[in-house]
Amino acid sequence: MDIILNILTAVKEGVDKPTRIMYATNLSWKPTQNILETLTRQGLLRDIGGEEGKRTKVRYQLTEKGMDVIRYFDKAKDLIALEDIL
Repeated sequence: MDIILNILTAVKEGVDKPTRIMYATNLSWKPTQNILETLTRQGLLRDIGGEEGKRTKVRYQLTEKGMDVIRYFDKAKDLIALEDIL
């Protein structure tokens, strides 16, 4: 869950190229590709670049559904005072 939220947050903050997303989230290439494809299929990200069948100049954009997911988990984090638990 943290990895997905990190990717969504990175895209929200303007990191839109797959390689940059990979670096921003400290993942290796194959898992990054798989997660980006999954998030796109689920409607959390939108592929806004590249040509069909080619992976050049692919860029991602956060969808409203992706933004809702970020907001939802931010609210959940606010409800749990982690410093009180530790």
